[in-house]
Amino acid sequence: MKNHFLFPNSFKKIGWILFVPSFIFSLYILTIDDSFTIDALNINVLAIYNDGLFKSNNAFFKIIENNIGDELYVIGLIVGGILIGFSKLKNEDEMISKIRYESLVWATYFNYAIIILFTIFFFGIGYYSILMFNTFTLLLFFIIRFHYKIYQLNKISNDDE
Repeated sequence: MKNHFLFPNSFKKIGWILFVPSFIFSLYILTIDDSFTIDALNINVLAIYNDGLFKSNNAFFKIIENNIGDELYVIGLIVGGILIGFSKLKNEDEMISKIRYESLVWATYFNYAIIILFTIFFFGIGYYSILMFNTFTLLLFFIIRFHYKIYQLNKISNDDE
């Protein structure tokens, strides 16, 4: 079976290399030290729009100084998650494709059910934080369920031998 939309299997390793450190740094920043920054990552960047957050200097297309650590973690999480979730397995067949499809559908339903619950019960800045985390949760739920189902399939196959 030819799959046009999957990356080669070797990309999965690159995905893990990007995802794991980004995930660990993100958890560290969120749970232990939210002011953690690396000074070397303070650079001038082009901001298409900068609201100045606590300042009144809203601007379009302006060069600003910014610590790009959080942007690097987000990119690492997203690109790593995509490479992990959408790289071929060594033995990619129709059954694996079916599991991949079902896991993606399940993760989508589960993710949006969580968004609906949080929309009903969370308010203010906490709600916006949840929406920010939701950028990664669909990929995370997909990866967890897909690999769990593959584990179950391999366990059943090994028990039959």
